[in-house]
Amino acid sequence: MLARIANNLFWMGRYMERAEHTARFTNVNYFSSLDAPNKLSRDRQFVLRSMYEMVGEEEYDEETLKEEDVLYNTALNPEKHYSILQCITYARENASSSRDLISSDCYEAMNTYYHSVIAYSKEHFVTRGLHDFTSHVMDQSTIMKGKMRSTMLHDEVYALIKLGMNIERATQVSRILQIKYDDAVEATINKPKLLKKSFEWTTLLKCLNVLDVNRRVYKKAPTQNSALEFLILNPRSPRTILSCLDEIQTYITMLDPLKAREKDTATFLIGKMRCEYKYKTIEEIPEDVKGFLADTFDSLIRISEKIEEEYFYQEKI
Repeated sequence: MLARIANNLFWMGRYMERAEHTARFTNVNYFSSLDAPNKLSRDRQFVLRSMYEMVGEEEYDEETLKEEDVLYNTALNPEKHYSILQCITYARENASSSRDLISSDCYEAMNTYYHSVIAYSKEHFVTRGLHDFTSHVMDQSTIMKGKMRSTMLHDEVYALIKLGMNIERATQVSRILQIKYDDAVEATINKPKLLKKSFEWTTLLKCLNVLDVNRRVYKKAPTQNSALEFLILNPRSPRTILSCLDEIQTYITMLDPLKAREKDTATFLIGKMRCEYKYKTIEEIPEDVKGFLADTFDSLIRISEKIEEEYFYQEKI
């Protein structure tokens, strides 16, 4: 397979996952704030800043954010590279360039997904369409993943897409953890003892659609330790960092099993990080939560760059 085609498949998976996480974070962060128990968590500027941090927007005035602008930029602005619309557009472009390798059902689902988003009424979205739009994106993403799983050969093509999806999912989970931890600290800055039971931990779990599962595991309301332990170290939920690392190792091994024993390869780095997290305990993390999350994010970025260097940039034109 050409490195260019492999790159397209990888980034198709990444952009699909990015669009879904941006949609869910925007939806949950906005609507959860409406009935939050503390004043700061209900503050519009506080909520809108979190949304911009999620998508990586850097050029904005923190004091005068307009709700309509932030929501439009995050969801439907074609001039913002991070918008949900652009992520889906990039995913479709990558799928189109690899159309002969993915199933017809998969490509048709992607095409339907793209056209339903690009045709969405911007006027309706800005006034009352946030919930409808973000729910539609999440539903279409689920359909798309189902089509891939049930209609494609589970070969190296599928492995490349799933590799991209799981790298992106782990990265987004890490980013959301950083954002909501900062939100929790800010929301309890005058009462630090309340940090461990902050409302932001509930919002964090909702942003990743695992609140009900977390309650089943711990049988109590979310706390700092239970939320962090679940989202970082639980290997059985598909939306945790450790679970993503398991998946990443599985799919990258499908591409080249021999590289697992070679030092300074993406496969080696993934295996090393996976083993480290597999035997880490939650008691080791609270000493420096912010530093640990930053290290996790940086490690995922290094692994992503290593994958691209090894598999996608070997062509000489």
